[in-house]
Amino acid sequence: MPWYLYLALKHLFPTGRRLAFFTAASILGVTLGVAVVIVVICVMVGFGDEIRRKVVETNGHIRIETGGIMYDQEAVMAKVRGLPGVAAVAPYAHGMVMLQAGNRPAFPIIRGIDAIREGGVVPLQRFLLSGRVDDLDDDSVFVSSELAAALQVHRGDRVDVYSPLLLERLKKDEVVLPRELRVAGIFATGWNQVDANTVLCTLRLMQELYGLGTGAHGVSVRLEPGTDMDEAAEAINQAVGGSHHAVTWLQSYRDFLFVIQFEKNILMFVLLFIVLVASFAIMSSLLTAVVRKTREIGLLGALGGKPRQVAACFCLQGLFIGLTGTVLGILLALLGLSFRNEIVHAFQRLTQSEAAMRSAYMFAEMPVTYPPTDLAIIITSSIVIATLAGLLPAWRAARLKPVEALRSE
Repeated sequence: MPWYLYLALKHLFPTGRRLAFFTAASILGVTLGVAVVIVVICVMVGFGDEIRRKVVETNGHIRIETGGIMYDQEAVMAKVRGLPGVAAVAPYAHGMVMLQAGNRPAFPIIRGIDAIREGGVVPLQRFLLSGRVDDLDDDSVFVSSELAAALQVHRGDRVDVYSPLLLERLKKDEVVLPRELRVAGIFATGWNQVDANTVLCTLRLMQELYGLGTGAHGVSVRLEPGTDMDEAAEAINQAVGGSHHAVTWLQSYRDFLFVIQFEKNILMFVLLFIVLVASFAIMSSLLTAVVRKTREIGLLGALGGKPRQVAACFCLQGLFIGLTGTVLGILLALLGLSFRNEIVHAFQRLTQSEAAMRSAYMFAEMPVTYPPTDLAIIITSSIVIATLAGLLPAWRAARLKPVEALRSE
């Protein structure tokens, strides 16, 4: 073992059995900084990945629209179904209605679907908490879980539906009664944006409520795994042509996903300053060591120690602190992330903020993803910053002249 490495370990473990106080404090600073950065980044990436997954699960990969009512959806689906990479297609229509249960009104988003074809695009049966896909007919609806809780309705209850078409007829002094529908099932996707305010019905019922005739608002497309969405969208545009245009979910949610990615990058940049602050603690403790051990450093030079070897002694201490703090920070972050939902639920119960948390963050559970690239950047940056923190003390120690150092009191 080189003498400067042995001396660096002796400085870190002065008694041979325990860490020095300043060393322990420096390692703790790096540990907390790394843990906070990893937790925040993994949660932010998890939210982004979960939103991407939920968008695809509830809407499909691509939507084909005309900007108005599409009356040739069957011909469009026939053309698209045979394209490479296309797994399933299904027509849809969407809008807003007034839903009333007793004296409790709501204004949810309603989506008309072809229940048979929709199963290939959206795993509807997997989302159902009660009821079956076969139960959905032209006189019934599926209600999302949080909307059902707000209206206090269950499977088998009756609800009244008022559509914009009915309101237009009321303006013409026509007597119009609301459409009474049966709740055929309750569904939950795990995404608050859908679960809080969505109703599903058959496409024929939606056509009746909105006066669409035989038309629809678009066609949803699910792609096979590994298919490039942009290439598939281009192939669909070439196949259907005319006023039809294919839009990928990435294009539809581009601004929202950009904001999430931007927030993640900013948070990583800001939180790395925690590690930078910890590095100043490392620098301070090593500078103190240089001042306290001036005579010993001079003696090393008098015995033939080269300046770069003396400098390496202090740089190695910074490297050891960085490595140890980073490893402990990773372990602490993994421990915190493994109990993240329990911690969040305890905080919600303590502050009575469960509804607010779901509304703000859109998910009942906190998602997490471990991005290899970001983790590599965090780990490398932490070790490099901690090692660089030892450069100034190392430079000062290397500049000490043996004669002047030995005369130091």
